[in-house]
Amino acid sequence: MWIIGDILDALRDLAQEPIYLLVAFLIALFDSVIPIVPSETMIIIGGVAAGQGHQELALVMAAGALGAFIGDNLAYQLGMSAEGFLRRTILRGAGGERRLAWATRQLEVRGGLLLVTARFIPGGRTAITVASGVTRQPRRRFMAWDALAATLWATYAASLGYFGGRTFEDNHTLAFGIAFGVAVSLTVLIEVIRWLHGRRGRSATT
Repeated sequence: MWIIGDILDALRDLAQEPIYLLVAFLIALFDSVIPIVPSETMIIIGGVAAGQGHQELALVMAAGALGAFIGDNLAYQLGMSAEGFLRRTILRGAGGERRLAWATRQLEVRGGLLLVTARFIPGGRTAITVASGVTRQPRRRFMAWDALAATLWATYAASLGYFGGRTFEDNHTLAFGIAFGVAVSLTVLIEVIRWLHGRRGRSATT
């Protein structure tokens, strides 16, 4: 636990520096392609710093949204460029074709909604953006919905930190902990809703 505490302390110190905005942009970008980078954590910490007067909230939101948007489009391009490889490996065989056909139908019918909700689910955002490229979803449609998704995500994460930072301006750890807890709770809620919706859909077809 002390290691995590040291990391959070280092990130909080970084969030008080001008270079934070560049780092937040890069982390949001890489998280879209490699879903092991804690972009929500970085944007929430930036929001906390903004709530305590060390950053401008609008700039924190802009850095997160722009990084997420560019990263999502890189993931889309990866799916499009590596379609042949993915079909020969992960999507190989009848099972792979069924999964790809299902993804194509879902993206065509609910592509916009999927892009928005998946942005709030670590790992889910990469799966959907890569699948959008593999299934050749219209690029303009993808970019329009993804711009909305990235903006909502960055606004939500930074705002959580901002209001936590203003409420608990003398306790950085508590401000971050509450904001992060709300973010995790929302992610779990979205996953439960998606699971229940999918279960109803499967029941209706049987």
